[in-house]
Amino acid sequence: MSRDTELKERWDVLVEKLSAQFADGDTLELDAIIYLIGIQELGKPHAKYKKDEKINLMHIAICRLLEPYGYYEFEMFDEDGWPHYKIKEELPTLKAGEQSVLMKEALVNYFVEKQYID
Repeated sequence: MSRDTELKERWDVLVEKLSAQFADGDTLELDAIIYLIGIQELGKPHAKYKKDEKINLMHIAICRLLEPYGYYEFEMFDEDGWPHYKIKEELPTLKAGEQSVLMKEALVNYFVEKQYID
């Protein structure tokens, strides 16, 4: 099975499983899944978040997702418990489709690591 085919199959399984668990069967978009990871990484799932905090949650998720690729490194938790990352390497310039593939691959790897999917 090609790498692209395997990624697509795993992505479809992940979206289906997360959508059933968090969206009453509506299909979650990529940004919504990234947001869920931000909440997971912060560890405060029941809090209410303001717009700027939601953006920060997505940033946390992106840093965490791209950490294994060498782009970010966890630095510390601040006094409010928010994780902070530092940039290790600038992201390469990617086309929109390439960005999407990278994020989907990172998301699948994250959920495999968390043993949420196989």
